[in-house]
Amino acid sequence: MSDKMAEDAREKSIQSSNKKAGHSIVRRIFIAVILGFLAGAGCLALRMQLGNTNPVWESLNSLLFVDITSEAGVNGIGLFYIVGQLFMHALQVAIVPLVLTSLSLALCSLTDPKKLSSIAIKTIITFLCFYAVTAALAATIAYSVKTAGGFTVTLPNGRATELATIDSYNPLSTIIDVVPSNLLSAFSSNNSILAVCFVAIVLGICMSRMGDKVKPLKDVLENLNDIINMCLTFVINRCAPVSIFCMITRGLALYGIEYIRPTLVWMATTIVGCIGLLFIIYPLGILLTTRLNPIPFIRKTAKIALFGAATQSSAATLPLNMKTCMEELGCPEEITSFVMPTGMTVHMNGTTAMQIIAVTFIATAAGIDMTPSMLVVAALISVSCAFGTPPIPAAGTTLVYVVMLGVGLNTPLCMTCYSLVLAMNYLPGMAVMPMNVVGDAATNVIVSFGEGMLDKKKYMSGASRSYSR
Repeated sequence: MSDKMAEDAREKSIQSSNKKAGHSIVRRIFIAVILGFLAGAGCLALRMQLGNTNPVWESLNSLLFVDITSEAGVNGIGLFYIVGQLFMHALQVAIVPLVLTSLSLALCSLTDPKKLSSIAIKTIITFLCFYAVTAALAATIAYSVKTAGGFTVTLPNGRATELATIDSYNPLSTIIDVVPSNLLSAFSSNNSILAVCFVAIVLGICMSRMGDKVKPLKDVLENLNDIINMCLTFVINRCAPVSIFCMITRGLALYGIEYIRPTLVWMATTIVGCIGLLFIIYPLGILLTTRLNPIPFIRKTAKIALFGAATQSSAATLPLNMKTCMEELGCPEEITSFVMPTGMTVHMNGTTAMQIIAVTFIATAAGIDMTPSMLVVAALISVSCAFGTPPIPAAGTTLVYVVMLGVGLNTPLCMTCYSLVLAMNYLPGMAVMPMNVVGDAATNVIVSFGEGMLDKKKYMSGASRSYSR
C-alpha cells in the first residue's frame, strides 16, 4: 500500500511539475502560431503578387520552403522544411520505445496479482466499456463531419497524395498485423504500432505475473521511460514553438489559406463532441448499470468537470474528484482509493475522442480518404496509447502522431495539419479533460454499486454539509 501511495505521489509530483511548463509552452506555441500565420500570409501574398516563376519568389522558395528531398529541391536549401522535418523526426524516434515502455509499465502496475480482486476486475471492465463506446461514438462524429465536407481542403496544384502504407481496407485485415511475425521488424518501423502495443501488453502482463523475478527488467524500462519523457519534454518545450512557426509559415506560403476553415471546424467538432459525449456516455452508463437517476451524478460532478477544464490536469483534479465521490456520491473510501488513482493514469476517454477526431481531420485535410477501416485501426491505437499516456506537456496531442503513423498518415501535408493540431489544441483540451476526470467518477459509482457498497441515500441527496463548509 505504501509503495502504491509513493508511486501515486511521484506521478502527481511529475504532473504538477509539468503544469507550469505546460502553461509556458502553450503561450509560446500560441505566439508561434500567430507569427506563423502572419509570416505565411505575407509570403502567400508575395507569391500571388509575383507569381511562381518570378526569380525573387524562386529564390525565397529555394532558401526557405523547398522540399530538399524532391527532384525540384536538389539545389535548394529549404531551411523551414529542414527545421520542420527535424522536429518530426525527433518525435518519430521516440514513438516505438515510448509506446513499449509506457504501456507495459502501466499494465504491469494495473494487473499486479495482489490487486486483481473483484474491485480491480470490475474497474478494468468498466474502463474498457467506456473506451469502446467513446471510440465508436467519436469515430461516428468524425466520419459524419468528414462526409459533410467539414474537414475538406481544396488542395492546389494536385498536391494530394495517395495512402500507400495500408494495403487492404478490410478492418479484419488488421488482426493479422496485430501479432508480429518478427519482433525486430515490428520495432524497426513506426507503421507497426498495433504490433508494438500487442508486445507491450503481453510484456506488461508477464512482468506482473513473474513478480520480483523481473524487477531488473522493470527498473530498466522505468529508467528508459524516464529518459524518453525527458527527451520529449525538451523537444516540445524548446523546439516546438520554432518548428511550428516554420511549418505553419511554409504550409500557408505553399498551400494557401485553405486550412484555416477546416482547422476551426476540427476545434469546434472536438469541443462540441466531447461535451456532448460527457452528457451522454456517463449518465447513460450509470442508468443502465445501476438503475439510479443520473441527474444527481451530473449535478454533483459539474464542479469536477469545470475544475478539470480550468486546470487541464487530471492530477490536480484528483483530490476534488475523490472528495466528491466519497462525500457526495456515496462511494466507499476503499474503492475510491483504488479506482481514482488508477483512472487518473489509464482512463482517458476524452483523449481518445480527441485523437480520433484529430486524425480524421489530418487525413481529410491532407487529401486522404479516411475510411471506416482506418478509423477502426485509429481507435484501437488511440485506446492503447491512452493506457500509457506519459506525463509530458501536451501528451495526448503528442500521441496523435502515434495514431497518425499507425494508419499511414506520414505525407508532408499530414505533417502540416498535425502542426496545426499541436498548436491549436488548448481550447479543445478544455473539453477533453472533463471527459477524463468525470469518467473516473462514473466508474467509481458503477464499481461501488456492483460491490454493493454504494450509499444510495448519499448519492440521491444534495451536497454534503462537510463539503459545503
